[in-house]
Amino acid sequence: MIKKIQLGSTNILVSRIGLGTVKFGRNEKVNYPQGFALPDDKTILHLLAQAQSLGINLLDTAPAYGSSEERLGPLLKTQRNSWVISTKVGEDFKNGKSYFDFSSEAVRESILRSLKRLETDYLDIVLVHSNGEDKKIIEELHIFETLSEIKKAGLIRAYGMSTKTVEGGMLAVDQSDLVMVMHNLIYSAEQSVIQYAHQKQKGVFIKKALASGHLAALSSEDAVRDSMKFILSEPGVSSVIVGTLNAEHLKYNALCVEQALS
Repeated sequence: MIKKIQLGSTNILVSRIGLGTVKFGRNEKVNYPQGFALPDDKTILHLLAQAQSLGINLLDTAPAYGSSEERLGPLLKTQRNSWVISTKVGEDFKNGKSYFDFSSEAVRESILRSLKRLETDYLDIVLVHSNGEDKKIIEELHIFETLSEIKKAGLIRAYGMSTKTVEGGMLAVDQSDLVMVMHNLIYSAEQSVIQYAHQKQKGVFIKKALASGHLAALSSEDAVRDSMKFILSEPGVSSVIVGTLNAEHLKYNALCVEQALS
């Protein structure tokens, strides 16, 4: 059974591996080794049940993940309190193209839309979906001030940023509850952000742990095991987010996390 950990200094407990849900709602312009069809509801329900049986309680979604939020909403409605739902603001995906808007008005509209799509009255975690201009979004557009106000209003429990630069990661650690960074066997440029977050007792989510499936495609199970061990050797890591539509892959990913932590 996957262990849970306190997310930074928040009162949220998250499983050490989370299920990414981009594949639930989007298969256009995604950087995976192979194409795939969107799953039916039965497949998603089976995957969610498998995740729960493994002790996974963290789901990662976003407006930029196509219909992911809309599909999760009705499926999670009767089990909302069993899940920690993390979604995002700043990026939307329409008609095969990404659109970015980090203004206060757009952020508030995005959160209200996510609440409606997910059929819930609160969001556990909201991350800023960066376009790469981390510093500008934080310092010039004051996005964390907006999210702080929304948190005080009770609509979200924690907020942070999915960053793309070390500088942005450091700023996110200083000004929010958590940061999401890329870290894997072939990319470790943001390791210093993880270490800084650990010092500051802030949460850390890892994205692209398997390089969007490319690591596993190269050497399959060995790469998954080695990457999880490498990532979780950093004490600052709260949870590793891995997306899959395959229940057996999810089970193996969870086993590798358990082994890495033992």
